[in-house]
Amino acid sequence: MRALLQTSLHGPAGLRLVTDAPVPVPGPGEVLIRVGAAGVNYADVMRSHGTYEGGPAAPFVAGLEAAGEVVAAGPHVTAVHVGDHVAGTGAGAFAEYMLLNAAALTPVPAGWTDEQALGLVLNWATALAALRPLGRVTAGETVLITAAAGAVGQAATRLAVHYGATVIAAASAGKHDLVRELGAAHVLDARTADVAAGTLRLTAGRGADLVLESAGGASFRAALAAARRVTGRVVVYGVAGGDATVSNRELNFTHPVHVIGLHLGVLIDTAPDLYAALLTELTALRAAGVLTPGTPAVHPLADGPEVLAALQSRTTTGKLALRP
Repeated sequence: MRALLQTSLHGPAGLRLVTDAPVPVPGPGEVLIRVGAAGVNYADVMRSHGTYEGGPAAPFVAGLEAAGEVVAAGPHVTAVHVGDHVAGTGAGAFAEYMLLNAAALTPVPAGWTDEQALGLVLNWATALAALRPLGRVTAGETVLITAAAGAVGQAATRLAVHYGATVIAAASAGKHDLVRELGAAHVLDARTADVAAGTLRLTAGRGADLVLESAGGASFRAALAAARRVTGRVVVYGVAGGDATVSNRELNFTHPVHVIGLHLGVLIDTAPDLYAALLTELTALRAAGVLTPGTPAVHPLADGPEVLAALQSRTTTGKLALRP
């Protein structure tokens, strides 16, 4: 089969299109899908550099998210059938076929294409988890969303507005109009100093009730400074800008806020009931018209190295996808 193989850990340039990759065989609890579209995420950039926690050694078939048609099922799979169209996360998405855990799938909604369903499992579920069960957002609160023009950021902005929050969106200058159209009440330049100072100014010095922090590095420090003391929550779900730390002394004296970590893969594995509840709520949000079909920028599989390089350079907006 055709696949994008990560031949070295030298970034997107290490990706190579091959035509003879073996088609995987589903094991117990797994299904094999014919990939209709594969989502491109910053985790793919990190895996290409070997900086993703627990990531594979090269060579490996790249990609973590896909939607497509089930063509085979392994033992003990009863709820998913050949011919179903599903979306999910798993290794080897940048290929014509990939394996998915049958227990962690979501159906492609009726009337949606595979590419329109990308992000249901990864981006929308991450945004919803950050806002609701972990971030505990309530109507009337102020939410600061970093990287608001990205796929998770756009979903989070729409959801936060739906739940009655006032959104302060941080994005680069060329993306301000986009996040305003999504419902953000205020837009700040993504430069870290401006984000912290701007949030404090907009909240009369109190800070944001909830901060969704996905950029990492210096942005994490800005998120702490922007959060409301004592009751403020900072949900961390990305490290694109590098590592950052906070000490118990800082949490005691300087930044007494709630810091909450989120990784959707860990959540799926260790809190399956919570994940199932997220999928149920996402279904209700689709019925309410809040969650609508995605409109990713779709590229041929062979263009994968260029697409990942563009994502790495932070020149992209919204969801990106590859079509095998």
